[in-house]
Amino acid sequence: MWERTLQDLIRGLRANKADEAKFIAKAVDEIRREVKSDDMELKAGAILKLTYLDMLGYDMTWASFNVVEVMSSSKFHLKSVGYLAAVQSFDQETDVLMLTTNLLKKDLTSTPADIAVTLNGISHIVTPDLGRDLAPELIKMLNHSRPYIRKRAVAALYKTMSKYPDIVPQGVSRLEERLEDSDPSVVAATVNILCELARRNPQDYLPLAPALFHLMTTSTNNWMLIKIIKLFGSLSPHEPRLVKKLQPPITDLISTTSAISLLYECVHTCIIGGMLRGSDGDALARTCVSKLANFIQDTDQNLKYIALLAMVKIVPSHPHLVAEYQDTILASVSDQDISIRMRALDLVTAMVNRQNLQSIVQQVLAHLVTEDSSTMPSAVQSLSQHLIPSTDAKIGVPASQSQSYRLVLSQRILAMCSQDTYDNVTNFEWYLSVLVDLAHVAKVDIGAQIRDQLVDVVGRVRAARRYAVRLMSALLLDESILQNAQDDEGCPEVLWAAAWICGEYCSELTDPQKLLPHLLKPEVARLSYETTAVYITAGMKVFGYWATEIAQQWTDDDLPQVKNVVDMALNQLELFVHSPHLEVQERATDLNAHRPQLHDNSFGEASSSLDPAPEIRFPKSLYLIQPLFSAYQLNPVSVQAQGSVPVPESLDLDTWFVPPPKPDVIEVKKGKKGKGKETNGVKSKHKRKEKKGTEGELLHEDVLTPEESETVEQRIAREQAKAERLARLKDDPYYIMDNKQLGNVGVVDVDDLDSIPVVRLEGLPWIPEPLEPPMPSLRDVPEVSSEPFIIDKDGEMPEGAVLPPLPTTPSPRPSGSSTPVHMASFPAYDVPDSDERTATPTAIKVRSKKKTGTGKKKRAQPV
Repeated sequence: MWERTLQDLIRGLRANKADEAKFIAKAVDEIRREVKSDDMELKAGAILKLTYLDMLGYDMTWASFNVVEVMSSSKFHLKSVGYLAAVQSFDQETDVLMLTTNLLKKDLTSTPADIAVTLNGISHIVTPDLGRDLAPELIKMLNHSRPYIRKRAVAALYKTMSKYPDIVPQGVSRLEERLEDSDPSVVAATVNILCELARRNPQDYLPLAPALFHLMTTSTNNWMLIKIIKLFGSLSPHEPRLVKKLQPPITDLISTTSAISLLYECVHTCIIGGMLRGSDGDALARTCVSKLANFIQDTDQNLKYIALLAMVKIVPSHPHLVAEYQDTILASVSDQDISIRMRALDLVTAMVNRQNLQSIVQQVLAHLVTEDSSTMPSAVQSLSQHLIPSTDAKIGVPASQSQSYRLVLSQRILAMCSQDTYDNVTNFEWYLSVLVDLAHVAKVDIGAQIRDQLVDVVGRVRAARRYAVRLMSALLLDESILQNAQDDEGCPEVLWAAAWICGEYCSELTDPQKLLPHLLKPEVARLSYETTAVYITAGMKVFGYWATEIAQQWTDDDLPQVKNVVDMALNQLELFVHSPHLEVQERATDLNAHRPQLHDNSFGEASSSLDPAPEIRFPKSLYLIQPLFSAYQLNPVSVQAQGSVPVPESLDLDTWFVPPPKPDVIEVKKGKKGKGKETNGVKSKHKRKEKKGTEGELLHEDVLTPEESETVEQRIAREQAKAERLARLKDDPYYIMDNKQLGNVGVVDVDDLDSIPVVRLEGLPWIPEPLEPPMPSLRDVPEVSSEPFIIDKDGEMPEGAVLPPLPTTPSPRPSGSSTPVHMASFPAYDVPDSDERTATPTAIKVRSKKKTGTGKKKRAQPV
């Protein structure tokens, strides 16, 4: 009888692509008949075809027992087909695996060829039960006379130890013997297995260190050396003495080997193994950094990536060595591969210190500067780009133009500068200029973070406030950000910070009246309502400060100027008074209500001719606004301020501040008809008298009508009607009843959940989730000072606070170069010099207030 072979099945599949399902169904039916045959050759051929179909995704679990039959064949070529099918189709849940235990033990004592194919099959199909039963035979195979049998036994033993961990101690002791095997392939396989086992519990494999060290110093097999060095990288953190022992041979390998994979593994082991610490590790660290720098300059992208990853781990211990290759690292920030760019940014962020912060930030900021070019690709370039994809002519979006990457660049700049509360910034005037430059060139949604850092820096560093006010006033006069406020690439939140800073520290302005029209111009209404409200408040502060300055130096010639400024402010406020946002309306109305009254009655009284020095006549209302904002100074508050407020000794939070009312006493009196009348203070038809008790309490006494007795028939009828009513309401889900009211009428068992009535509620209204606050809160601002840049890191603490000793803050450092560095992509702001104005307001003492009770009063229940 003619039967199809595997080659015939493959040819049939290729010839019946139009109706493949029908052909395979017919082939499976033939295979089902063939596996039932007594001819082992025919059965093995059917299993081989079925294995091929299983690779295509068709199920063959129904033939598991037939696979075991083929595995038991005495012929090697048939036995190998059975083991191949078992490896392909068996899993941990295959039920026929319990029938293979004796078969596998028998094959392990057969010819070397049968042992080899059996060991290969055990590595794939072993289960915990099989591992327990076959462990003694596998350990015996480690001493087989054939090297390829010993190598396969090592691999099979590893899989068995993974499934049956109880044999790990015995297996490791036997694997240690194989480290001295005469065949290099067996030694390499053993080292590979030990490296995999040591990942879970490295300290259990420390006794193998002498044998592994001997192999490392004598072997020339690079792949085995990679595994040994990787294994030592796992062991050295648990044994410090290994570090000194491994430094000389690993240094020699790094200096002499030409294998890049072995070189990187040596460098990586030195990093994770703690070999770069101490004075002995400095020379090794310099060698590792130089090798990694060569990797970064290599054209292989994989070498660049792993070198950047390794350098990130070296930076914490040897930042000065990595800083020598700063330009090489920064060149990777503009790489075409996004993964390399991100790893380069990680390294740049980690290597920042006080000495290189400015140069690194300027170079990273330069990647955000876009060159406006209107040149379009020619027709030849466009055709070559589409026809020849492998050409070097790349006409696409540069790496730095990706919005997501630009956002990461901007966030990294802010993170580098604000690290440890601006500990690396030595010149805050430079940093303020960088923040303004970043707002112009970022072209991503980073405005809120720039705003928060502007306010935070100005609040914490008093010496930078004067320059910040000049810079922010120049930013408010610039129309570019205000015009692009509605664009996605703009940063309108920076204007929030600019207006807030100019308003809060308006005493640093040289010409406040010139800034006032820009704070109240109609274009401000296009901004968000939060920013618009800050603009109006800043305008009020600026006007109040300017009006006070004018009043202190009043002359008759100042009256027309004051009138013009007031008229201008009133005219521009009309738009904001009618704003659809309540916050904007309120602030505009406040400014309108506190404007100076420039009629004749608002001037001071003229002095008489007998006064030796006549007073200057000026509007008294010029002093109306300034005291509203200058009475107190905003200061940054420490994060531990609230928790450090001492609790007063007289404060008892367990005692009521206001005692709850005493519960009313309910008295029930029966009338003639037997009906109870409640006298708990509720208005009734009967008249009541009040009289004092013996202890001063008010008792209520009802004047009742003559009582009426209830007959037995009436009482039975009333109780029967009550029982029927309770029985009717028992299953009503909308009627809540107390178990005490139920009495004997169907009391609901607590554990009887099925008896609880269930009703489906439909048509319920949708409850929206609470919205997040529209804008995060900003930090407060400390007092005014001058000269050196001193960062207020701790913040203000309440008076009498008790704190544990905090780590000492760094001493004030002198400011660096006072000339800020500006980007060349847009013109620098001209900040005019002005006379210094110093103001030293009195320090503000924060006094804690006694907390009021937050607990709810308990509602008195009637007794």
